[in-house]
Amino acid sequence: MQNESKRIALAFSGGLDTSYCVPKLAESGWEVHTVYVHTGGVSAQERAAIAQQARAVGCAQHHEVDAVDAVFSRFVRPLIYGNVLRGEVYPLSVAAERTQQAISVCEVAQSIGAVAVAHGSTGAGNDQIRFDVALRVLSPQLRIVTPIRDEGVRREDSIAYLKARGLPVPERASAYSVNRGLWGTTWGGGWTHDPWQSPPAELLNPPDPTLEARALIIGWQRGVPVSLDGTMLRGAELIDRLGALCEQYGVGRSVHMGETALGIKGRVGFEAGAALVLIAAHRELEKLVLTRTQAFWKDHLARFYGDRLHEGQYFDPALRDIEALMESSQQRVTGDTRIHLAPGHFQTVGVRSPYSLMDRSIATYGEENRLWTGEEARGFARVSAVASLIAAQAGERGKKSESGTP
Repeated sequence: MQNESKRIALAFSGGLDTSYCVPKLAESGWEVHTVYVHTGGVSAQERAAIAQQARAVGCAQHHEVDAVDAVFSRFVRPLIYGNVLRGEVYPLSVAAERTQQAISVCEVAQSIGAVAVAHGSTGAGNDQIRFDVALRVLSPQLRIVTPIRDEGVRREDSIAYLKARGLPVPERASAYSVNRGLWGTTWGGGWTHDPWQSPPAELLNPPDPTLEARALIIGWQRGVPVSLDGTMLRGAELIDRLGALCEQYGVGRSVHMGETALGIKGRVGFEAGAALVLIAAHRELEKLVLTRTQAFWKDHLARFYGDRLHEGQYFDPALRDIEALMESSQQRVTGDTRIHLAPGHFQTVGVRSPYSLMDRSIATYGEENRLWTGEEARGFARVSAVASLIAAQAGERGKKSESGTP
């Protein structure tokens, strides 16, 4: 009979660290239930291999949760609304997934009567914060067990441990880690510790140079991408299709350097073509339909939102308030964006909307307008200079006073 008093739900990825955790926890007397939370970017065949790995290393039972649509609606949508790029570069691919994974693991833990949850995070990265914060908020009664962090286990130690017991070691375990999800793929490993090093060449599959440049039309409704070249698609499906296209063209690959949740510098490589294209296109559509002050305040709050999500603080009530403002700001972000896609790069080259604030019947840039006269424009320019003029005159008076010049 299974022992519920020692039942534990382990967030399982199929990688080296979580593969090590299964037998290690079992040896400590835990009945280990592995939980794989599918957040996109992984095929059915790959998910079957993950389930096989969980069983091969000794789990009592394996659970799989499909959370792709939840990631889109709960995380990706507000990240698009806010045009969120960490350090103006990185689209928070992992942060969008980890909190959802923690939510889903908590749900499974509660459903199976587990008394604890576990994850394979180290003591150095952001993921431990994202998991721990979510688990404490959602299931404070559950114990959190972290073998890798608690024991300071190195990757070579994990490999040796599995080999000594005749257990399968995941592919590429000693070189680097690859995390695939709906909002992009990230690459980790020793190369990230040296800011002068580039990502391993085998990760950077070059685009086919024979591919011809092409136009791509993305349709939007209230800030949400809803169609690709006229075909209506669910959010997650649209991202998958766009991501596959961007991968063919080698679009969306870069390296991000920034602060971790623990306050140290960190570095990650990523491929997130769909995320970068959608954010760039969405920003351009917003320029057409939002007022200057709408865009100003939304962008400020969105940056704060992204920082809090990155640091594992998704459950801060302030984020719900910001989400409400961002959603309100999207009421007129409807229309189409045209993308020029070529090997290695892309550009937003066209935008249109029924809510466009750029009306050719009112004014033509640099030529004429119908809302004011030339004399009224002269008066506006004169009044606009008053504050700076007064400041300049005060500065001159001050200089003379300090120098004693009469």
